[in-house]
Amino acid sequence: MSKTIKIAGVPEHFNLPWHMCIEDGEFEAVGIDLQWTDVPEGTGKMCQMLRDGETDIAVILTEGIVKDITAGNPCKIVQVYVQSPLIWGIHVAANSRYKMLSDLEHTKAAISRMGSGSHLMSIVNAQNQNWNTEKLQFEIVNTIDGAVESLTSGKADYFMWERFMTQPLVDNGVFRRVGECPTPWPCFVIAVRDEVLEKEPKVIQQILNIINTTTEEFKLIPSIDRTLAAKYNQEVSAIQEWLKLTRWSQKQLTAPVLDTILEQLLKLKIIDKKLSKEQLLK
Repeated sequence: MSKTIKIAGVPEHFNLPWHMCIEDGEFEAVGIDLQWTDVPEGTGKMCQMLRDGETDIAVILTEGIVKDITAGNPCKIVQVYVQSPLIWGIHVAANSRYKMLSDLEHTKAAISRMGSGSHLMSIVNAQNQNWNTEKLQFEIVNTIDGAVESLTSGKADYFMWERFMTQPLVDNGVFRRVGECPTPWPCFVIAVRDEVLEKEPKVIQQILNIINTTTEEFKLIPSIDRTLAAKYNQEVSAIQEWLKLTRWSQKQLTAPVLDTILEQLLKLKIIDKKLSKEQLLK
């Protein structure tokens, strides 16, 4: 009898290792039916799916899931997935009158949803720029397509999204990039619902062992740059640069790194209290 486990993540190049393991039948081989759902809406939506039991596991932005566990989402971070920071591009419509990052101070940010990376990183960026974070304005656009529509029509003024995924829109003259903002922490973690951790600890451990073996060797796969470029509609040179900057992880968040994240999120008023390590990590 195979065990069915549901997993969710963004349809982005970071997650190709999961698809490769699923397609190669590596989970099936140990009796796990791992069912992947692409979530283009991102972290805010995945937090809700974890709460509703629509997914058992999420490959999710660190700041988003820390915020949501603090707000009562019954799940735990089981390990870091991507250790390197995520580089967020700050984009305006190509024909926008805003030329520089400083022009955006009193304007409206498009975000996929409240509590998503695009929302939390607009706060991080505002803090970096010494803008008043209390006065930020947001327009909810759900997906990157929604952001294109919103910026082009002028409903919102700027949009923060992962730099490499938005590069094709910059190349095609839909967006202009006025700046970038790296996350001050490792960007993606793997979170699992408490109920699943209690019932299926061995299955979760097997899943992690399989994905970790793949991510450890991912960059060594022959012509992986070409595979990624074709699959995610990117220039090979951009993917090569991205691969240089990206480091996967096979380890849990360390206490000092977790503490830094919590301190930052408190300072930005993204969370209102600090949970213990045991409440956040498994």
